[in-house]
Amino acid sequence: MKPKVFVTRRIPDKGLKMLEDKVDLKVWEGEVGPNKERIIEEVAEIDGLISLLSDPIDREVLKAGENLKVVSNYAVGYDNIDVDAATKQGIYVTNTPGALTDTTADLAFALLMATARRIVEADKYTRDGNWKAWGPKLLLGQDMTNASLGIIGLGKIGQAMAKRSSGFDMDLYYYNRSSKPKVEEELNINRLSLDELLTTCDFISLHCPLTAETEGLIGERELKLMKENAILINTARGKVVDQDVLYQALKEGWIAGAGLDVFEREPIADDNPLLELDNVVVAPHIGSASFSAREKMAEMAAQNLLAGLEGRKPDNLVNEEALEN
Repeated sequence: MKPKVFVTRRIPDKGLKMLEDKVDLKVWEGEVGPNKERIIEEVAEIDGLISLLSDPIDREVLKAGENLKVVSNYAVGYDNIDVDAATKQGIYVTNTPGALTDTTADLAFALLMATARRIVEADKYTRDGNWKAWGPKLLLGQDMTNASLGIIGLGKIGQAMAKRSSGFDMDLYYYNRSSKPKVEEELNINRLSLDELLTTCDFISLHCPLTAETEGLIGERELKLMKENAILINTARGKVVDQDVLYQALKEGWIAGAGLDVFEREPIADDNPLLELDNVVVAPHIGSASFSAREKMAEMAAQNLLAGLEGRKPDNLVNEEALEN
């Protein structure tokens, strides 16, 4: 019998076609994914799962998967999965690193430019019929050329973000748990403490994973350290920033603006006060949303899944300790 596989959303066809002849495939067709209870029902019957970042694959879900061999996350992150619980059960957890590096960095820099030059605000201003005359002080924004960019989390995406600043002659700084001398030399980027980076930089872009150490990393103290003309970009995880305090900072002018692709709760609620502010540019978690990146992610997710089902070590195995269980 073919192994049974459940996919929690219809991923690009390239990935699904890789699975069709090799597994007994079931795909959730709804735009909104299955709730936790439905995932538990499905997991009880399957050998392999392809999940999205929005799917809660916690201890309870994993316990229901008596025959579950691999959880292939269609994302580079995997903070939606209880990796420790999976490892104890001998379940492989995989992700899709590299496939979305450039695409996410492109979006982060687009948010930086749009926020700095108030593009979304200007678009609305024009469409609403408010443009009656050209004025010397109309919609003034921040210059990017010769400004300073601080990157928090100098992984692959953080490095790609740094490279995109080269055409603007930016001064580059980073904060990272460990130093990266080779990358520092290649990118001409200098390491600072978190406080030094916050007080120094005109633009700050978050590219760190969500962990116990980074949750709430940017709170009231950190936002008050930033310059009044500073702009915060977040394409990492919403919970890295205290969202309530960020609203206060933006409303009261502690900082100039923010470009956000991620939020504490997703989708963001219609009545979230951040949506009332003109100095915030928002996007619905589309960091990896290019045709090529999403297709590559589907291919990698399928390859990871098949490797786990066939007893091979997946190329992108997150929990190598599971090999011992």
